Amino acid sequence: MSEGELLTLAWAVVIAFAIILYVILDGFDLGLGILFPLAPSHADRDTMMNSIAPVWDGNETWLVLGGVSLLAAFPLAYAVILPATYIPILMMVMALVLRGVAFEFRFKAERSRFLWDAAFTGGSTLAALGQGLVLGAFIQGFPVENGRYAGGAFGWLTPFSLMTGIGLVFGYALLGATWLIWKTDGSLQAWSRRAARPALLAVLALIGIVSLWTPLAHPMIAERWFAWPNLLYLSPVPLVTAALALLTWRTIASDSDRLPFAGAVGLFLLSFLGLGISLWPYAVPPHITIWQAAAQPESQLFMLVGVLILIPLILAYTGYSYWVFRGKVRSDHYHH
Repeated sequence: MSEGELLTLAWAVVIAFAIILYVILDGFDLGLGILFPLAPSHADRDTMMNSIAPVWDGNETWLVLGGVSLLAAFPLAYAVILPATYIPILMMVMALVLRGVAFEFRFKAERSRFLWDAAFTGGSTLAALGQGLVLGAFIQGFPVENGRYAGGAFGWLTPFSLMTGIGLVFGYALLGATWLIWKTDGSLQAWSRRAARPALLAVLALIGIVSLWTPLAHPMIAERWFAWPNLLYLSPVPLVTAALALLTWRTIASDSDRLPFAGAVGLFLLSFLGLGISLWPYAVPPHITIWQAAAQPESQLFMLVGVLILIPLILAYTGYSYWVFRGKVRSDHYHH
């Protein structure tokens, strides 16, 4: 493998790392927003928001890093994916802005607090849905001619992308519920355990549907998963996923505080692994590989040095934030 190919592979790892960290870290606080109107009481909603108040805005750092890295390292992929999914990306960004404004304003509002609560829930749900629509469109692939997107403005809107959008909403709800199991106690924790069970069942059902639908719709992916000896090598992925799902269900019903969240994160990681196996090495399925989409090696090397300095700093800051605000969130701790 040449130096340029190694640089491209390194950038693919960086972007995948940023995406999965964003999905997990921002996923649980988006999930908390999705669950927000279902909380038992106003005091419980305050506690829910206080559980993410110190970390929620830092979680979105990884979204920025992933998007900028895609533009810098794979400009051809960026030039195809952005116009192909412009509407759901715009919906996601506007929803995140609405959600951020609502987060800050609801603590200071009195008579209009119910409006900011609705904005927080709506922004969280629309952001999750938008991300799921982009994911579904990416899995299905994009029509490309002469290195440009050749589809329509609503090419991303299909039954498959709607299903992945709804699936990600339930997935984030699962992360949010298990986060609350970890960070709260008493009646709110008990409610979170009840909320996590249907969310987990919905996630498992949608994982199963996507796992069957994708290879049926794409012969290349079916060949990768079911041809011999790939079937032997890759069979541990669905088997481990099934075992982890069962373990997560049991930990939700147990007295464990941290294991339900760890199980939910594990399901996301395994789903991400399965997605990577299915679509590798395409940056724009099913036409453009990561090597075809890559920037010049000199540009990649220059930018990679900066990113490799930046990522440890972000990780250190993130880890420190979670360490400082570790432990349970009590109802008498308020965000200001």
